[in-house]
Amino acid sequence: MVQKICDFPLAAYLAIVGMARTLKNDERGLSGVVVAILLILVAVLAIVMIWGFLSEWLADLWRDITGKAAGLE
Repeated sequence: MVQKICDFPLAAYLAIVGMARTLKNDERGLSGVVVAILLILVAVLAIVMIWGFLSEWLADLWRDITGKAAGLE
């Protein structure tokens, strides 16, 4: 089992190198890869923006909840 774990980085490297050579020779799949990367970037940016908008509101809400809970004691 340990040997399989040790062989994993080499297998991953060989898979990536093989994929890079295939993409270099076959230009049809390149646009699909670019579109996938752009979609992932857009999704990550959307999540960051939504978290930026909601984090302050959630902090205020949590402060109100904990403030009222402290008054119950």
